[in-house]
Amino acid sequence: MSKVAIVTDSNSGITQDQAKELGVYVLPMPFMIDEETYYEDITLSQSKFYEKLSVGASVITSQPTPEAVMELWDELLKDYDEIVHIPMSSGLSGSCQSAAVLAGDYDDKVQVVNNQRISVTQRQSAIDALSLADRGKSAAEIKDILEKDKFNSSIYIMLDTLYYLKKGGRITPAAAALGAILKLKPVLQIQGEKLDAFAKARTTSQGKAIMINAIRSDMENRFGGADKDNIWLQIAYTYDTEAAELFKKEIEEAFPGFDIHMDPLSLSISCHIGPGALAVACCKKLKL
Repeated sequence: MSKVAIVTDSNSGITQDQAKELGVYVLPMPFMIDEETYYEDITLSQSKFYEKLSVGASVITSQPTPEAVMELWDELLKDYDEIVHIPMSSGLSGSCQSAAVLAGDYDDKVQVVNNQRISVTQRQSAIDALSLADRGKSAAEIKDILEKDKFNSSIYIMLDTLYYLKKGGRITPAAAALGAILKLKPVLQIQGEKLDAFAKARTTSQGKAIMINAIRSDMENRFGGADKDNIWLQIAYTYDTEAAELFKKEIEEAFPGFDIHMDPLSLSISCHIGPGALAVACCKKLKL
């Protein structure tokens, strides 16, 4: 049986300490902040990131360098026969395509998974890959299973502010100004490749209700039923842990009996949407 290493990146929300506990390997995502390079969970903590964001620092997301990726792979292949590499969604970053090109020089020993996930859903893919490897699946088999499963997940995100979307050029200043006047709280969705608009809420309570109804609809209409034995349910958030804990209680009431995992949202998304965002996500459980 082949010995398979599971690699992902810090967009999965898996910290370096958690990676050691789980038995996976996590590439830290690099950020350019005021022209200085930082690495997520290495030299850039969640608190430091939001501190710099709050004072208007210029934040530019990047992807791991080819050297960083290959250095990790080369080190792992001293102890493992194969590698499954699970980067963030190809629709949100070029890191997946870059890794796939690099893997071409590894004689099929490195399988790059393009299952178009990020944050808590990407984390679940890494955990699923671990389970599949433990069951004796090869790297190529794991890649095939995860890519066939790629559309069996959803994320809905409610923003607290339009400032960062405007700053990043994703909405016009006029639209941001109108939204601020009307106190709109946009709800965005990630299903597959892209971060898209989904709905507009006038209040936090309305936004939460929209997300809960949307995730329930996906469970029932796309994923085979809102059943804890069928669905992984997750929450993600930016910065405001207290608001996230309150939201978790509301999700627990809406979906009794579910085991709910909660993590801070990936910094690669957080820099575009700002603090105070809340998200609910789900993945259909793999039948292993």
